[in-house]
Amino acid sequence: MLRLLVRRLLTAIPTLLGVVILSFVLMRLAPGGPFDGERPLDPATRAALDAAYGLDKPLGAQILLYLSRLAHGDFGPSLVYRDFSVSDLIAQGLPVSLILGLLALLLALALGIGTGLAAAVRPGSWRDETLMLGSTMLTALPTFVVAPLLVLLFALWAGWLPSSGWGEGRPDHLVLPVIALALPVAGAIAKLTRAGLAGALAKDHVRSARARGLGPARVLLVHALRPALVPVASYLGPAAAGLLTGAVVIETVFALPGLGRYFVQGALNRDYPLVLGVVILYAGLIVAFNLVADMIYGWLDPRMRD
Repeated sequence: MLRLLVRRLLTAIPTLLGVVILSFVLMRLAPGGPFDGERPLDPATRAALDAAYGLDKPLGAQILLYLSRLAHGDFGPSLVYRDFSVSDLIAQGLPVSLILGLLALLLALALGIGTGLAAAVRPGSWRDETLMLGSTMLTALPTFVVAPLLVLLFALWAGWLPSSGWGEGRPDHLVLPVIALALPVAGAIAKLTRAGLAGALAKDHVRSARARGLGPARVLLVHALRPALVPVASYLGPAAAGLLTGAVVIETVFALPGLGRYFVQGALNRDYPLVLGVVILYAGLIVAFNLVADMIYGWLDPRMRD
């Protein structure tokens, strides 16, 4: 397990470095700038602002300066939110995004694994086919379609839940965003669990357990479930990444004060440090999620530890 961890860390460092450099270059090549407005600035003021934020230096020098600051944990100042640094804005939005993503991942795992188990109990039955059809439909529906439908049904028509806002983290304000974010992932996990169980139930050790007279529930949960979850574990990294990046849409639809709001506003305003800070943070979290998924994969399948 330790060797697997070291190998993953050795590949994560150059990956993050490549993400930082590529994102920096793409931001600089994008048309427009943070100081472009309806009324253009006079040349002297524009030159003073570029010099103050280091935008007058060559691209290579800007990259080295940014990497030096990043090594000390400094994402730089925001070019639009003048009273805040990028670290301040991230500290405000990150807890909201993490809470939303974590709750959505837990809900997706519970729904997906539960649905896969329910379908695998009676393979080929109408329940199996119905659950798998519903899972496929959930997987095909994007979050920007699911979210407005949930708002229309449960907020506007039924009036059971609020349609937007954070509400100081009140649970009723989190229900619809978490469900909208979790449903597509839950559909994919259900299909993976069902497929994994189909293969695991045909293994020799499961047949031996049945021959010893063990009950169906014990055979399914004790002997078949762990190897069946290997595909789910391999999907956890991309799933967590998808939930994190998909939260940008959800936070915009539900007006949540997460990182997605700052990312969208920073991109529209060409706030280079803010966009880069959010992208780097997302990349770091995605690498961390994939690392955790690899550890779980190694625990479920000991052959992956070597």
